[in-house]
Amino acid sequence: MMTQADIEKLLEFDNHKLVTRFEDKDSGLCGYVAIHRTIEGHPSLGATRLWSYRSETEALCDSLRLSRLMSYKSALAGLPYGGAKAVLIATPNMLKHRADAFRAYAEKINYLGGQFVTGTDVGVEDKDISLMQKTTDFVIGTKVDPAYYTAISVTNAIEVALNRISNQPELGRRKFAIQGVGKTGSNILKLLYKNSAVVYIADIDKQKLKAIKKKFPRVKVVNPSDIHKQEVDVFIPCALSGVLNSKNIKELRCSIVAGSANNQLNAPSAGDLLYKRGILYAPDYASNAGGLISVADELENKRPSKERILSRIEKVRVILENIFEEGEKKKIPTNIVANKIAEKIFNGKK
Repeated sequence: MMTQADIEKLLEFDNHKLVTRFEDKDSGLCGYVAIHRTIEGHPSLGATRLWSYRSETEALCDSLRLSRLMSYKSALAGLPYGGAKAVLIATPNMLKHRADAFRAYAEKINYLGGQFVTGTDVGVEDKDISLMQKTTDFVIGTKVDPAYYTAISVTNAIEVALNRISNQPELGRRKFAIQGVGKTGSNILKLLYKNSAVVYIADIDKQKLKAIKKKFPRVKVVNPSDIHKQEVDVFIPCALSGVLNSKNIKELRCSIVAGSANNQLNAPSAGDLLYKRGILYAPDYASNAGGLISVADELENKRPSKERILSRIEKVRVILENIFEEGEKKKIPTNIVANKIAEKIFNGKK
Protein backbone atom coordinates (compact mmCIF):
# COMPACT_ATOMS: atom_id res chain seq x y z
CA MET A 1 0.00 0.00 0.00
CA MET A 2 1.32 3.45 -0.93
CA THR A 3 2.32 5.95 1.71
CA GLN A 4 1.59 9.67 1.46
CA ALA A 5 5.21 10.21 0.46
CA ASP A 6 4.83 7.66 -2.36
CA ILE A 7 1.68 9.39 -3.62
CA GLU A 8 3.35 12.79 -3.63
CA LYS A 9 6.11 11.44 -5.88
CA LEU A 10 3.63 10.49 -8.62
CA LEU A 11 3.65 12.73 -11.70
CA GLU A 12 -0.14 13.00 -11.46
CA PHE A 13 -0.01 14.44 -7.94
CA ASP A 14 -0.66 18.20 -7.97
CA ASN A 15 -0.74 19.23 -4.32
CA HIS A 16 -4.07 17.48 -3.92
CA LYS A 17 -5.97 18.43 -0.78
CA LEU A 18 -6.97 14.84 -0.01
CA VAL A 19 -6.21 11.39 -1.38
CA THR A 20 -7.79 8.46 0.40
CA ARG A 21 -7.99 4.74 -0.25
CA PHE A 22 -11.00 2.75 0.89
CA GLU A 23 -12.04 -0.90 0.85
CA ASP A 24 -14.66 -3.30 2.12
CA LYS A 25 -13.39 -6.86 2.10
CA ASP A 26 -16.83 -8.47 2.40
CA SER A 27 -18.12 -6.92 -0.86
CA GLY A 28 -14.80 -6.66 -2.68
CA LEU A 29 -14.99 -2.86 -2.78
CA CYS A 30 -11.67 -1.10 -3.33
CA GLY A 31 -10.95 2.36 -4.70
CA TYR A 32 -9.74 5.92 -4.21
CA VAL A 33 -11.20 9.37 -3.71
CA ALA A 34 -8.99 12.30 -4.73
CA ILE A 35 -9.89 15.90 -3.94
CA HIS A 36 -7.77 18.27 -5.98
CA ARG A 37 -8.96 21.68 -4.83
CA THR A 38 -11.41 22.94 -2.23
CA ILE A 39 -13.32 26.20 -2.03
CA GLU A 40 -14.44 27.33 1.40
CA GLY A 41 -18.13 26.80 2.02
CA HIS A 42 -18.59 24.47 -0.95
CA PRO A 43 -18.06 20.75 -1.55
CA SER A 44 -15.73 19.38 -4.21
CA LEU A 45 -17.59 17.69 -7.08
CA GLY A 46 -16.61 14.71 -9.17
CA ALA A 47 -18.30 11.61 -10.52
CA THR A 48 -17.41 8.01 -9.68
CA ARG A 49 -15.80 5.76 -12.27
CA LEU A 50 -15.93 1.94 -12.20
CA TRP A 51 -13.22 0.36 -14.32
CA SER A 52 -11.08 -2.78 -14.63
CA TYR A 53 -7.80 -1.19 -13.70
CA ARG A 54 -4.67 -3.29 -14.10
CA SER A 55 -3.38 -2.22 -10.69
CA GLU A 56 -4.21 -0.03 -7.72
CA THR A 57 -1.51 2.41 -8.81
CA GLU A 58 -3.22 2.83 -12.18
CA ALA A 59 -6.53 3.50 -10.41
CA LEU A 60 -4.92 6.00 -8.08
CA CYS A 61 -3.26 7.89 -10.93
CA ASP A 62 -6.57 8.03 -12.79
CA SER A 63 -8.27 9.57 -9.75
CA LEU A 64 -5.50 12.18 -9.47
CA ARG A 65 -5.67 13.15 -13.14
CA LEU A 66 -9.45 13.29 -13.25
CA SER A 67 -9.84 15.26 -10.02
CA ARG A 68 -7.44 17.89 -11.36
CA LEU A 69 -9.46 18.09 -14.55
CA MET A 70 -12.64 18.59 -12.50
CA SER A 71 -11.08 21.62 -10.79
CA TYR A 72 -10.30 23.10 -14.21
CA LYS A 73 -13.75 22.26 -15.53
CA SER A 74 -15.52 23.88 -12.59
CA ALA A 75 -13.34 26.99 -12.84
CA LEU A 76 -13.98 27.54 -16.56
CA ALA A 77 -17.69 26.87 -16.10
CA GLY A 78 -17.87 29.64 -13.48
CA LEU A 79 -18.89 27.24 -10.68
CA PRO A 80 -17.89 27.71 -7.02
CA TYR A 81 -16.72 24.13 -6.47
CA GLY A 82 -13.45 22.34 -6.12
CA GLY A 83 -12.60 19.31 -8.23
CA ALA A 84 -12.63 15.69 -7.09
CA LYS A 85 -12.96 12.16 -8.43
CA ALA A 86 -13.58 8.64 -7.20
CA VAL A 87 -12.52 5.44 -8.92
CA LEU A 88 -13.67 1.94 -8.05
CA ILE A 89 -11.73 -1.13 -9.17
CA ALA A 90 -14.03 -3.53 -11.03
CA THR A 91 -12.80 -6.92 -9.84
CA PRO A 92 -14.91 -10.07 -10.44
CA ASN A 93 -15.61 -10.26 -6.71
CA MET A 94 -16.79 -6.66 -6.54
CA LEU A 95 -19.05 -7.08 -9.57
CA LYS A 96 -20.49 -10.27 -8.09
CA HIS A 97 -21.45 -8.33 -4.94
CA ARG A 98 -22.18 -5.06 -6.75
CA ALA A 99 -25.12 -3.90 -4.62
CA ASP A 100 -23.26 -4.55 -1.35
CA ALA A 101 -20.18 -2.79 -2.74
CA PHE A 102 -22.10 0.36 -3.62
CA ARG A 103 -23.78 0.39 -0.22
CA ALA A 104 -20.37 0.14 1.41
CA TYR A 105 -19.05 2.87 -0.89
CA ALA A 106 -21.90 5.18 0.12
CA GLU A 107 -20.91 4.67 3.77
CA LYS A 108 -17.31 5.59 2.93
CA ILE A 109 -18.49 8.82 1.30
CA ASN A 110 -20.34 9.72 4.50
CA TYR A 111 -17.04 9.60 6.39
CA LEU A 112 -15.87 12.60 4.33
CA GLY A 113 -18.64 14.68 5.89
CA GLY A 114 -19.86 16.37 2.73
CA GLN A 115 -16.46 17.42 1.42
CA PHE A 116 -17.07 15.21 -1.63
CA VAL A 117 -20.28 14.97 -3.70
CA THR A 118 -20.43 12.45 -6.53
CA GLY A 119 -22.50 11.02 -9.40
CA THR A 120 -22.19 8.65 -12.36
CA ASP A 121 -19.23 8.21 -14.67
CA VAL A 122 -18.07 5.35 -16.86
CA GLY A 123 -19.20 1.98 -15.52
CA VAL A 124 -21.58 3.35 -12.88
CA GLU A 125 -25.27 2.94 -13.60
CA ASP A 126 -28.30 4.92 -12.49
CA LYS A 127 -29.44 1.98 -10.35
CA ASP A 128 -26.13 2.13 -8.47
CA ILE A 129 -26.69 5.80 -7.64
CA SER A 130 -30.30 5.16 -6.61
CA LEU A 131 -29.08 2.47 -4.24
CA MET A 132 -26.42 4.79 -2.80
CA GLN A 133 -29.02 7.47 -2.11
CA LYS A 134 -30.52 5.23 0.54
CA THR A 135 -27.27 5.50 2.51
CA THR A 136 -25.78 8.91 1.67
CA ASP A 137 -27.01 12.42 0.85
CA PHE A 138 -23.84 13.25 -1.06
CA VAL A 139 -24.96 11.99 -4.48
CA ILE A 140 -26.28 14.07 -7.39
CA GLY A 141 -27.35 13.54 -10.98
CA THR A 142 -30.67 11.75 -10.50
CA LYS A 143 -32.92 14.71 -11.33
CA VAL A 144 -31.08 15.73 -14.49
CA ASP A 145 -29.52 13.88 -17.43
CA PRO A 146 -25.82 14.89 -17.36
CA ALA A 147 -25.11 13.07 -20.64
CA TYR A 148 -27.69 15.17 -22.48
CA TYR A 149 -26.26 18.44 -21.20
CA THR A 150 -22.71 17.28 -21.90
CA ALA A 151 -23.78 16.67 -25.50
CA ILE A 152 -25.24 20.16 -25.68
CA SER A 153 -22.00 21.73 -24.49
CA VAL A 154 -19.89 19.63 -26.89
CA THR A 155 -22.00 20.63 -29.89
CA ASN A 156 -21.74 24.25 -28.74
CA ALA A 157 -17.95 23.86 -28.65
CA ILE A 158 -18.00 22.40 -32.15
CA GLU A 159 -20.00 25.38 -33.41
CA VAL A 160 -17.57 27.84 -31.81
CA ALA A 161 -14.61 26.00 -33.35
CA LEU A 162 -16.24 25.81 -36.78
CA ASN A 163 -16.98 29.50 -36.64
CA ARG A 164 -13.37 30.15 -35.66
CA ILE A 165 -11.89 28.41 -38.69
CA SER A 166 -14.54 29.13 -41.31
CA ASN A 167 -17.00 31.75 -39.99
CA GLN A 168 -19.70 29.13 -40.56
CA PRO A 169 -20.88 27.47 -37.32
CA GLU A 170 -23.69 25.47 -38.93
CA LEU A 171 -23.54 21.72 -38.32
CA GLY A 172 -25.41 20.67 -41.47
CA ARG A 173 -23.44 19.37 -44.44
CA ARG A 174 -20.44 18.79 -42.19
CA LYS A 175 -18.66 15.50 -41.54
CA PHE A 176 -18.01 14.13 -38.06
CA ALA A 177 -16.34 11.07 -36.55
CA ILE A 178 -17.53 10.02 -33.08
CA GLN A 179 -15.27 7.70 -31.11
CA GLY A 180 -17.54 5.93 -28.62
CA VAL A 181 -21.33 6.08 -28.67
CA GLY A 182 -22.15 5.54 -25.01
CA LYS A 183 -24.27 7.93 -22.95
CA THR A 184 -22.72 11.17 -24.23
CA GLY A 185 -21.59 9.98 -27.65
CA SER A 186 -25.08 8.81 -28.58
CA ASN A 187 -26.58 12.11 -27.43
CA ILE A 188 -24.08 14.03 -29.56
CA LEU A 189 -24.94 11.77 -32.49
CA LYS A 190 -28.63 12.56 -32.05
CA LEU A 191 -27.95 16.32 -32.15
CA LEU A 192 -25.73 16.06 -35.23
CA TYR A 193 -28.01 13.61 -37.03
CA LYS A 194 -31.02 15.92 -36.89
CA ASN A 195 -28.93 18.56 -38.68
CA SER A 196 -28.39 16.12 -41.58
CA ALA A 197 -24.66 15.92 -40.94
CA VAL A 198 -22.57 13.01 -42.18
CA VAL A 199 -21.51 11.01 -39.13
CA TYR A 200 -19.03 8.15 -38.77
CA ILE A 201 -19.17 6.18 -35.53
CA ALA A 202 -17.18 3.48 -33.78
CA ASP A 203 -17.53 1.56 -30.53
CA ILE A 204 -16.21 -1.67 -29.07
CA ASP A 205 -19.78 -2.72 -28.15
CA LYS A 206 -21.20 -4.38 -31.28
CA GLN A 207 -24.70 -4.70 -29.84
CA LYS A 208 -24.76 -0.99 -29.12
CA LEU A 209 -23.67 -0.23 -32.69
CA LYS A 210 -26.41 -2.48 -34.05
CA ALA A 211 -29.08 -0.65 -32.03
CA ILE A 212 -27.77 2.78 -33.03
CA LYS A 213 -27.58 1.85 -36.72
CA LYS A 214 -31.22 0.79 -36.55
CA LYS A 215 -32.22 4.09 -34.93
CA PHE A 216 -29.95 6.28 -37.09
CA PRO A 217 -29.71 4.43 -40.44
CA ARG A 218 -27.59 7.10 -42.17
CA VAL A 219 -24.63 6.73 -39.80
CA LYS A 220 -21.50 5.09 -41.16
CA VAL A 221 -20.02 2.45 -38.84
CA VAL A 222 -16.24 1.99 -39.00
CA ASN A 223 -13.67 -0.06 -37.11
CA PRO A 224 -12.65 1.46 -33.75
CA SER A 225 -9.00 1.47 -34.87
CA ASP A 226 -9.89 3.56 -37.92
CA ILE A 227 -12.37 6.09 -36.54
CA HIS A 228 -9.74 8.81 -36.03
CA LYS A 229 -8.48 8.35 -39.61
CA GLN A 230 -11.73 9.43 -41.26
CA GLU A 231 -11.61 12.53 -43.47
CA VAL A 232 -13.99 14.78 -41.54
CA ASP A 233 -14.41 18.31 -40.26
CA VAL A 234 -14.45 17.28 -36.60
CA PHE A 235 -13.10 14.30 -34.68
CA ILE A 236 -15.17 13.78 -31.51
CA PRO A 237 -13.53 11.61 -28.81
CA CYS A 238 -16.22 10.26 -26.46
CA ALA A 239 -14.45 7.19 -25.08
CA LEU A 240 -11.83 6.98 -22.34
CA SER A 241 -8.83 9.10 -21.42
CA GLY A 242 -5.55 9.50 -23.32
CA VAL A 243 -6.93 8.80 -26.79
CA LEU A 244 -4.74 11.39 -28.53
CA ASN A 245 -1.04 10.56 -28.70
CA SER A 246 2.04 11.20 -30.82
CA LYS A 247 1.19 8.32 -33.16
CA ASN A 248 -2.49 8.78 -33.92
CA ILE A 249 -2.37 12.59 -34.07
CA LYS A 250 -0.28 12.10 -37.24
CA GLU A 251 -3.14 10.03 -38.66
CA LEU A 252 -5.92 12.57 -38.02
CA ARG A 253 -7.68 13.95 -41.10
CA CYS A 254 -9.76 16.65 -39.47
CA SER A 255 -9.66 20.38 -38.78
CA ILE A 256 -11.06 20.26 -35.24
CA VAL A 257 -10.98 17.97 -32.21
CA ALA A 258 -13.82 18.49 -29.74
CA GLY A 259 -15.40 15.75 -27.65
CA SER A 260 -16.83 14.61 -24.34
CA ALA A 261 -14.04 12.30 -23.14
CA ASN A 262 -12.02 13.53 -20.16
CA ASN A 263 -8.23 13.92 -20.42
CA GLN A 264 -8.21 13.34 -24.18
CA LEU A 265 -4.52 14.22 -24.50
CA ASN A 266 -2.26 11.43 -23.26
CA ALA A 267 0.28 14.16 -22.38
CA PRO A 268 0.37 17.98 -22.58
CA SER A 269 2.77 17.64 -25.53
CA ALA A 270 -0.09 16.14 -27.56
CA GLY A 271 -1.68 19.60 -27.57
CA ASP A 272 1.50 20.97 -29.13
CA LEU A 273 1.38 18.29 -31.83
CA LEU A 274 -2.22 19.22 -32.68
CA TYR A 275 -1.24 22.88 -32.83
CA LYS A 276 1.69 22.17 -35.16
CA ARG A 277 -0.61 20.22 -37.46
CA GLY A 278 -3.03 23.14 -37.61
CA ILE A 279 -5.82 21.20 -35.88
CA LEU A 280 -7.93 23.33 -33.56
CA TYR A 281 -8.37 21.60 -30.21
CA ALA A 282 -11.31 22.52 -27.98
CA PRO A 283 -9.97 21.65 -24.49
CA ASP A 284 -12.04 18.77 -23.13
CA TYR A 285 -12.90 20.26 -19.75
CA ALA A 286 -14.34 23.34 -21.44
CA SER A 287 -16.19 21.42 -24.16
CA ASN A 288 -17.79 18.83 -21.88
CA ALA A 289 -18.71 21.09 -18.95
CA GLY A 290 -22.46 20.75 -19.54
CA GLY A 291 -22.79 17.64 -17.40
CA LEU A 292 -21.10 19.27 -14.41
CA ILE A 293 -23.18 22.41 -14.87
CA SER A 294 -26.38 20.35 -14.82
CA VAL A 295 -25.59 18.42 -11.63
CA ALA A 296 -24.41 21.63 -9.95
CA ASP A 297 -27.83 23.11 -10.69
CA GLU A 298 -29.43 20.06 -9.08
CA LEU A 299 -27.21 20.49 -6.02
CA GLU A 300 -28.06 24.18 -5.65
CA ASN A 301 -31.80 24.02 -6.26
CA LYS A 302 -34.72 21.87 -5.13
CA ARG A 303 -35.84 21.71 -8.74
CA PRO A 304 -33.28 21.84 -11.53
CA SER A 305 -34.13 24.28 -14.33
CA LYS A 306 -33.42 23.43 -17.96
CA GLU A 307 -33.43 27.12 -18.87
CA ARG A 308 -30.96 27.96 -16.11
CA ILE A 309 -28.67 25.07 -17.08
CA LEU A 310 -28.69 25.96 -20.78
CA SER A 311 -27.99 29.60 -19.93
CA ARG A 312 -24.91 28.58 -17.96
CA ILE A 313 -23.76 26.25 -20.74
CA GLU A 314 -24.14 29.06 -23.27
CA LYS A 315 -21.64 31.15 -21.30
CA VAL A 316 -18.96 28.52 -21.91
CA ARG A 317 -19.00 29.59 -25.58
CA VAL A 318 -17.39 32.88 -24.54
CA ILE A 319 -14.67 31.05 -22.60
CA LEU A 320 -13.87 28.92 -25.66
CA GLU A 321 -13.79 31.95 -27.94
CA ASN A 322 -11.32 33.57 -25.56
CA ILE A 323 -9.18 30.42 -25.46
CA PHE A 324 -9.05 30.22 -29.26
CA GLU A 325 -8.34 33.94 -29.56
CA GLU A 326 -5.49 33.90 -27.04
CA GLY A 327 -4.00 30.74 -28.53
CA GLU A 328 -3.90 32.31 -31.97
CA LYS A 329 -2.60 35.63 -30.67
CA LYS A 330 0.20 34.13 -28.56
CA LYS A 331 0.83 31.23 -30.94
CA ILE A 332 0.50 28.58 -28.25
CA PRO A 333 -1.62 25.39 -27.97
CA THR A 334 -5.16 25.85 -26.68
CA ASN A 335 -4.70 23.30 -23.87
CA ILE A 336 -1.94 25.49 -22.41
CA VAL A 337 -4.15 28.58 -22.67
CA ALA A 338 -7.09 26.82 -20.98
CA ASN A 339 -4.90 25.50 -18.16
CA LYS A 340 -3.55 28.97 -17.38
CA ILE A 341 -7.02 30.54 -17.34
CA ALA A 342 -8.39 27.81 -15.04
CA GLU A 343 -5.43 28.03 -12.68
CA LYS A 344 -5.84 31.79 -12.34
CA ILE A 345 -9.50 31.31 -11.45
CA PHE A 346 -9.15 28.62 -8.78
CA ASN A 347 -6.04 30.25 -7.35
CA GLY A 348 -8.06 33.40 -6.79
CA LYS A 349 -6.10 35.49 -9.28
CA LYS A 350 -7.57 38.05 -11.67
